[in-house]
Amino acid sequence: MIFKRMLASVGIGGATVETTLDSENVQPGGTVTGTLKVTGGSVAQTVEGISVGLRATVEKEYTYTDEEGEEQSGEYTIDVVVADQVVSDEEFELEPEQEFELAFELTIPLEAPLTAVNGEILQKGVGVNTRLHVDKALDRTDVDPLAIEPLPVHAAVLEAVAALGFELKSVDLEKGKIAGTRQKLPFYQEFEYGAAGQYEGLNSLELTFFTDEDGADIVLELDKKPGILFSEGGDTLLRLTIDHESLDIEEIAGQLHEWIDAVAGERSLF
Repeated sequence: MIFKRMLASVGIGGATVETTLDSENVQPGGTVTGTLKVTGGSVAQTVEGISVGLRATVEKEYTYTDEEGEEQSGEYTIDVVVADQVVSDEEFELEPEQEFELAFELTIPLEAPLTAVNGEILQKGVGVNTRLHVDKALDRTDVDPLAIEPLPVHAAVLEAVAALGFELKSVDLEKGKIAGTRQKLPFYQEFEYGAAGQYEGLNSLELTFFTDEDGADIVLELDKKPGILFSEGGDTLLRLTIDHESLDIEEIAGQLHEWIDAVAGERSLF
């Protein structure tokens, strides 16, 4: 697919860059390849470099005090660089209507967020960003969609969670760190599920992957109900480490069930 965007400084030019991806599908740890076609506008412009990157729109929480003195919370979004690759760092003059092409490749980190499962888009705001550095102006906002599909270890865990009766409600990206994991990026992805019927002490479940060459840390955040089973509700974190060869869905589901049941209780046998 070809993506075309104006990348000139405000008030001048009309330089454009077309990004052609050889494939819109990739897995974490894979490589995206393609071609950049740069076309000069109506005036000459100084180009200071060309780069491509993987960028993500991430939610960041903040707190504030309202007029009644009560502490409140809110969210806003920020742009985060997940990966970046310089295609050209040479400064040159782009003449009017001049055209040239550059091939590029971009390695997708193993910890990159998943954006699609079995071809279904789950996460927006993540994609390839082409930056033509023109007269000190950078294009940092628009991204070309990229389908980042699960690795086998991710797919096995997602299937195991579904086998336990959990239904996916939403997927989002959160700024922050989770201690005790192999996290490297400054944000994490949450898969939020509604409660499965067999766990009567559970409101919802959130799942996060942190992946490297050795395997994946699976973090489950359980939102417990207050009431009969518990003196009070609240969140409980569970962590499971799986290597890339441990793909037995039934075994993973059994271990997850054992942990979740110990925290939230079951209504029927697994």
